[in-house]
Order: sequence, then structure tokens, then C-alpha cells
Amino acid sequence: MELFNVDQKVVDFTRVYLAVFYSFVALFYTARIIIKHKKSETNSVVFPGQRFCNTWWNHMTFRVFRAAIWLVCLTRLVFVEFDNYLGLFSWLNNGLVIVLGDLLLTLGFVSTIFIHLSLGKDWRTGIDPSGPMHLKTTGIYGYSRHPMFVSIMLSQLGFSLHCLHYFHLFV
Repeated sequence: MELFNVDQKVVDFTRVYLAVFYSFVALFYTARIIIKHKKSETNSVVFPGQRFCNTWWNHMTFRVFRAAIWLVCLTRLVFVEFDNYLGLFSWLNNGLVIVLGDLLLTLGFVSTIFIHLSLGKDWRTGIDPSGPMHLKTTGIYGYSRHPMFVSIMLSQLGFSLHCLHYFHLFV
């Protein structure tokens, strides 16, 4: 019975952590885009692609899923019983797995922030039609061509581990 109480404390902590975490992520990217937009000579750092092309659909789908994840995390914070409607994978729901998920999520996002900062003025979201001015091959980019994808996948793995619902099969 004590193990259940520890797990419930972890679940309660994670419920708050996710709501705060994804609120911070939303604030971080909103601020980053606004600041970069003001500093950019081209006045654009967001490149979703031509309307209705493949990259545009990818960009829009990502926005929808990102908003859905954030709204679900906020809803879970306010309405605890909302978890019952998300389809919990109870066989994986234990404190150790959830804490591991929290750690991977945090590690992935912190890595993403450092990778963003390492790009400096070259940071963009989407595919810039004018292409990059130069290929970045220093720092983390000396080891991986797409370190941002690796850190985002690490975050998504963490998200899936600490919030084990059928909902994650769709986002």
C-alpha cells in the first residue's frame, strides 16, 4: 500500500510538472519567435512553407498537436478525473517509469534550448526558402547533423513514459 502512495505522489507531482513544463515551453517559443522576429533582417524566422504544401501541413499539424498536449496537461491539472478519459496504460504506471519520463523530458528540452542557443542568429523554424547562409559543423553539429531532432525525440520518449495514456498514441 505504501508503494501506491509513493506512486500517487509521483503522479500528482507529474500532473503539476507537465502543466508548468508545457506552459514554459509555449512561453519560451513564443518569446523566442517574437524576439528573433524583431532582431531579424528578413523580419521572418517562421517558415511553414507554401500554403497547403507538405511542409505547411507538417507545420500546422505540429502546432495542433503541441496545443493539444498543452491543453490536456492543463486540463489534467484542474480536472484530476480527466485521466480516466485518456485511457491509462496501468501496467506501465509506476513511480520509477514516471520519474524516468520526467527526467528524459527535462533532459531533452534543456538540450533543445542549448541547441537553439548554439545556432545564434541562424535559428529558424521551418524550412527557409532562401536556404541557410552556411552549414553549421561546429559544436554539437560536429557530431550530429540533426541534434535538435534527437533531443526532441528524447523529450517525446520522456513524455510518453511519464504520462502513459492512449492519448499519446495520437500525439
